[in-house]
Amino acid sequence: MFRSLHHLARLTTRMEFLTADYPASLPSLNTHLSTRSYLLSSTKATGQDTALHSKISSLNISSYPHVARWSSHVAKVGPSAEEGSIMSAGEPRTPEMVQSKLDMISRNLQETVGEARIKEVLKERDLKVYWGTATTGKPHIAYFVPMMKIADFLKAGCEVTILFADLHAYLDNMKAPWALLELRAQYYEAIIKSMLKSLGVPLDKLKFVRGTSYQLSREYTLDVYKLSSLVTDHDARKAGAEVVKQVAHPLLSGLLYPGLQALDEEYLGVDAQFGGVDQRKIFMFAEKYLPSLGYKKRAHLMNPMIPGLTGDKMSSSEPDSKIDLIDGPGVVKKKINKAFCEPGNVTNNGLLSFSEYVIFPFLGEKEFEIKRKPEHGGDVSFTNFQDLKDSFAKENIYPLDLKMAVTTYINQLLAPIIQEFNSKELKKLTSQAYPPEGKAGKGGTAAVEREIDLSRVDIRVGKIVEICPHPDADSLYVEQIDVGEDSPRTVISGLRHFVAEEKLRDALVAVVCNLKPANMRGIKSQGMLLCASDKDHKTVEVLRVPEGCKPGERITGESFTEAPDAQLNPKKKIFEKVQVDLTTDDSLQVTYKGELLMTSTGPITAPSLKSAVIR
Repeated sequence: MFRSLHHLARLTTRMEFLTADYPASLPSLNTHLSTRSYLLSSTKATGQDTALHSKISSLNISSYPHVARWSSHVAKVGPSAEEGSIMSAGEPRTPEMVQSKLDMISRNLQETVGEARIKEVLKERDLKVYWGTATTGKPHIAYFVPMMKIADFLKAGCEVTILFADLHAYLDNMKAPWALLELRAQYYEAIIKSMLKSLGVPLDKLKFVRGTSYQLSREYTLDVYKLSSLVTDHDARKAGAEVVKQVAHPLLSGLLYPGLQALDEEYLGVDAQFGGVDQRKIFMFAEKYLPSLGYKKRAHLMNPMIPGLTGDKMSSSEPDSKIDLIDGPGVVKKKINKAFCEPGNVTNNGLLSFSEYVIFPFLGEKEFEIKRKPEHGGDVSFTNFQDLKDSFAKENIYPLDLKMAVTTYINQLLAPIIQEFNSKELKKLTSQAYPPEGKAGKGGTAAVEREIDLSRVDIRVGKIVEICPHPDADSLYVEQIDVGEDSPRTVISGLRHFVAEEKLRDALVAVVCNLKPANMRGIKSQGMLLCASDKDHKTVEVLRVPEGCKPGERITGESFTEAPDAQLNPKKKIFEKVQVDLTTDDSLQVTYKGELLMTSTGPITAPSLKSAVIR
């Protein structure tokens, strides 16, 4: 946020500068600005900055570098339409108007500290508030909770700044490696803007700031040193206890974290900071220590922390507790189906909490609908959250009813985000900011290992164009299989004792294409034919691929659409770990963890084996 003269002056006010005798006062103004930060030129100058700039614009300021730099910033960013600025008083506000704005600002919050201070501000102008997020793990659906409040702030006329706290992310036990800091900040900015657009929040009413754009300035650094001379080790640890990663031997960087967050309130020029109630200790730290540096106390607005899918806090570091913002419909359904949701339990229910703080505000005047078969009670709808909560508590709404409805609404929220992140540019950014296993950023930073699941296996539709017995093995066939590449692959299969040669010729089959090529009796096999087998391996059947599929088409589950590995590492036994969850159901359809393996024209199946082993 632009650091105006009025905001920064400690000994001299901006009004005094405006009434000073120029050019005689240029040296004192230059000295004043030599120790003041005004680095963030992406926002607008205040009315008094503009007025002062106009007063000195005709003077020769080339000998005063700090004045020249400040003047250049004002000229570049232009005047502000800031409501309630000192140079342009707003219209008087009625108590009813003030209360209406306060109600919108505070609705659905768990706690507000400094409400009286907020009221005083609202009597004169709209509130300036910021929300910050450290750019660490991938944002998940719980981020919709603060996004909904940001929408409320904008409705109340607030001036809202969103801080991407990239430096904080590094200081918090290096959750974001230095080599990835810029890429993580870019990812956060892209996906949070996409979230806001999904909610219909206009981006032009928001300011987006990165911490490193001002936290490395001279003045900020001096204030960090001043604060470190006042803060005790005990207070720093206590303040960060709920937010900073706790370890047996904490790094000094983690102790700096609360102080930096406190200083952000001053350097962003806000009246209030907004965050989760888990930030309360840092907020109280700021209230205690900012006045010690001569800065005013800010108000603090706190959201409740909603439970995750497992019943605990939703966290990026706990994969089972969260739904990622670019999870597809199948993944969302699978995760919601596994969510903790006891019948009648309304006190520790992540699905109900998400409904209260995200879905109902998102729906506005629309009803929350639950679709059910007539024999299960038929469709039902709710105009407010309390009625839904009461019905669930009385067990008139069952966990499966709630899960199905929440799944539908979450997929509606995520659809535009997924569509936007399907672009080539954002896919590239995602892979760079969160590199897959085995790839590291500059400086040798280790990446987080990718989860082992079906998505890592490259299974494709293949067509057997040639087949003959292996010349040196009685149990093997040598097949030439078209898998959509420039030339067919050579694949060796042990099917001679189970399937006649003529039944395989020209057949559509399922082929694993990213196994490491292996020599089998002198011939290199470049893939594996998938078959169903009984437990004793006495009956083996080639899996059937539905007609109409083209060679090279990928076969996978709805929830496992991420790009497969280029080649599976045999030492990690990835395919073997996936294979244990491949089987056939009572309809002979092949499944992975209960999810069908699909082609563009339908599922793949076994001819006759139920509950079969797939190998």
